[in-house]
Amino acid sequence: MPHFEKAAVSSRSNSRVKQLRAAFADQARLSGGMVAIEGDHLLTEALRSGMVLKTAFISERRAVPSILPRGVEVLTLTDEVFASAVETPSPQGVAALLVPPVPKIDAVLHGTPLILIAAGLQDPGNLGTLVRSAEAFGATGVLTTPGTVSAWNQKALRASVGSIFRMPVVVATAAEVAALKSHGVRLLAAVGSDNLDPTDVQKIDLSRPTALLIGNEGAGLTPEWMEMADERITIPCPGPVESLNAAIAGSLLLYEASRQRSRHGSQP
Repeated sequence: MPHFEKAAVSSRSNSRVKQLRAAFADQARLSGGMVAIEGDHLLTEALRSGMVLKTAFISERRAVPSILPRGVEVLTLTDEVFASAVETPSPQGVAALLVPPVPKIDAVLHGTPLILIAAGLQDPGNLGTLVRSAEAFGATGVLTTPGTVSAWNQKALRASVGSIFRMPVVVATAAEVAALKSHGVRLLAAVGSDNLDPTDVQKIDLSRPTALLIGNEGAGLTPEWMEMADERITIPCPGPVESLNAAIAGSLLLYEASRQRSRHGSQP
């Protein structure tokens, strides 16, 4: 059985409560490098995916979840203290601190690599959605470059709906992205249809080892990334729109890659 305190913690200055609050605020130093999750769904997904929980926090109004493994420290908090530590306005009464995985770039290079590279994305909802789409469409991993929001940001984590626990997400430098070419991976820059005569993605063979570069929501890809790319690609849009949302564009490109790979039998 999990180890838990019988008396509900009623102090907001409790060391574990402060650590939980710091984790929700993305304060890595104060949280000890822990990541916070909240709600039954994320807790279930984390455990199902083999995440290592350090501490679980339960509000006094509910029972300790039976899915918690042995050895996990469990603290019962008064409803007031619990609400003060978490982010959502209507908390479900369960939260946890977990040890985030830190995969290396080799983790995305197995099989026939299909890699999504988030180059300067600022919106955590977009990044979380892309991580979810990457898992859905069989990508081998996601790379985030300097200047991109953390995939463990609370909004990104919730938008991933648990995919962040299973999809390798690696923080990579520009040099590491460029080095993908030495593994036979082509770098394809996603741009608008009016940007330097790009190629329709449907005319590109995505069944080969491929990395898809998705740029900043407003500014797009920087000149550095454009120069590094082997080719510029675009999604044909018959409607009168200038561009697509970053998460939608990345998801459509991943779907096209999945469709081609299913046809060629090269799905990772």
